[in-house]
Amino acid sequence: MPVWSGPGTAAHASSAAELRYRMNYPLAPSRGVRVVALDSGAEAVVRQVSKSGWNKARFYVAETNLNTQGIQGAPVEVVLHGFDGAVASLNDELEDVDSTIMVATSDFGSEAAATIGAACSVRGIMTAGLVLGEDTENTVSALRPYAQVLLVPADDADLEAILTAMRAK
Repeated sequence: MPVWSGPGTAAHASSAAELRYRMNYPLAPSRGVRVVALDSGAEAVVRQVSKSGWNKARFYVAETNLNTQGIQGAPVEVVLHGFDGAVASLNDELEDVDSTIMVATSDFGSEAAATIGAACSVRGIMTAGLVLGEDTENTVSALRPYAQVLLVPADDADLEAILTAMRAK
């Protein structure tokens, strides 16, 4: 059996006409991503995915409080709890971020979704929503206004696949 010893034909342009289609620049760097579980069902999935050793992604569970400070005009303040026990401010965590993924299994986190969506919108950050579980109708209704991209129905493996596609690893 022959041993492969170099780049395939796709790596070489064989004519000047083909050469002009070759990309001569590196891929864009990996993206800064924040993944936020909006309810306890989503927390289990996000916690499991967070264990895979991501370089550019941070994982949180959202907790909502009355808005006494933070984002102007937001109905609630969102406090983010990391799986290491650290507490983070939504405002701080959205610095230098390209996208935020909200994961939900119910409409329980609709207030957090509204605040996160508004904060991302004013910063030009792409938002995505993953709807897991059986209660898709109510969950979609809660996330749809705040997620530019919505994956319904999603399963547990979809979050890891999306993060890999975003080069967050």
